[in-house]
Amino acid sequence: MAGKIATRGAYGKALVEFAEQYPKLMVLDADLSKATMTKDFAAAYPERFFDCGIAENNMTGIAAGMAAAGLKPFANTFAIFAAGRSYEQVRNSIGYPHLNATIVGSHGGVSVGEDGATHHCTEDFALMRQIPGMLVLCPCDGHEMRLAVKALLDYEGPAYLRLARPATEIFTDEIEGYRFELGKGITLAEGSDLSIIATGLMVGTALKARELLAAEGVSARVIDMHTIKPLDEELVLKAARETGAIVTSEEASVLGGLGGAVAELLAENYPVPVVRHGVNDSFGRSGTATAVLEYFGLTPEVLAEKCRKAVAMKK
Repeated sequence: MAGKIATRGAYGKALVEFAEQYPKLMVLDADLSKATMTKDFAAAYPERFFDCGIAENNMTGIAAGMAAAGLKPFANTFAIFAAGRSYEQVRNSIGYPHLNATIVGSHGGVSVGEDGATHHCTEDFALMRQIPGMLVLCPCDGHEMRLAVKALLDYEGPAYLRLARPATEIFTDEIEGYRFELGKGITLAEGSDLSIIATGLMVGTALKARELLAAEGVSARVIDMHTIKPLDEELVLKAARETGAIVTSEEASVLGGLGGAVAELLAENYPVPVVRHGVNDSFGRSGTATAVLEYFGLTPEVLAEKCRKAVAMKK
């Protein structure tokens, strides 16, 4: 499965692939099907696709009604609208009654690029983590996204799935022993000096940072934490005990997301140095995806520097 594909593209393909197997799957969109990549599902299954227009709150309410009626709705829009504009509806209409609906936030993070600060959603992990019983998921590549969609179709309960805009390399299908399971992180590479716990696009960045560190004699473990909630506490604690330092990496705010979840767990159970790598309490900036990621330091070089800091804190 080598090659490049955006996780939003892999998501759209997976919806079509699994549609016959899951006849209760219903797909809703808020006038963005070409961007969220639900357009192919709409073409193949028009009777199961609902374009709700630019009315994200209404769409969330419709998804809640479908779930209450025993269907399996996937409600799609940009992350800034799914987690931001519709937060109250997601919380009260889907989270509170613990309905079997999936909220899909496409174009998450700052790699949305030219859409600019108003559309760069870096708060979604923190917002969705706060909703009791909400599963929060951010796959790292096309292969993992396909498996995530299949797992969510089998899952019972409210879930938030984040998609990314840019095409990225597929690599998880070539990692020996890789196995996808909701709520379980995956150790992609072993290491002894520190552990990098990453999610989404930053997993690939973490593997590149690991190579930079290896050239300096620093051994970094890389963990793919595709499920941010529930956090794989056992795996995080194991990494802390065995490597003594943790760096988290996410294309999101360092406040309340993956970094917050890991820091909270370790502070209460096994305190070790924790360095958070992500967007530092800032709004986005307009520019190409590559330029914006570089501006915010979401690169292998900056992540490697965060790792050196974490290792130094052990001494």
